[in-house]
Amino acid sequence: MQLQLILQSSHFSISISNPKTLTNMAETGGHYQPLRGYNQQHNTTTQQQPSSKLTQLLKSSTAVTAGGSLLILSGLVLAGTVIALTIATPLFVLFSPVLVPAVITVALLTLGFFVSGGFGVAAITVLAWIYRYVTGKHPPGADQLDTARHKLMNKAREIKDYGQQQISGTQNS
Repeated sequence: MQLQLILQSSHFSISISNPKTLTNMAETGGHYQPLRGYNQQHNTTTQQQPSSKLTQLLKSSTAVTAGGSLLILSGLVLAGTVIALTIATPLFVLFSPVLVPAVITVALLTLGFFVSGGFGVAAITVLAWIYRYVTGKHPPGADQLDTARHKLMNKAREIKDYGQQQISGTQNS
């Protein structure tokens, strides 16, 4: 038995194989709700998603790794700026007029703090984006990330299959 539903010029097809389902749909005002115990009686199983806790753990560890790396990089740039200024400032004072090293020192100091702050802001932004992605809030670019992940998985599967075919071909020869 086939039931067809047309809604706003879109065609949806619903296949109903159990007559009790029509009775159930009539009782619920036309909304399909599966009968209780139907899956157990007919030995059908529903496919379950992969472990969401494992997925969230992997996403969280990626977030911590990316954010932590950017924060460490930010701290290293800040420390390097301070060390460079500590070493360079006396040399500038000894070997050039007073205003030139002051301008260079201020420029290096400003550049170092801006770069350090930029890495810090980038780290916080990445952590916030990944948090929204992990919690399912669908941040901008999540679709592109999922598409790229699927493309990489498909390409890796193709390469694996090709390699197995080559290996089995050389063993048969």
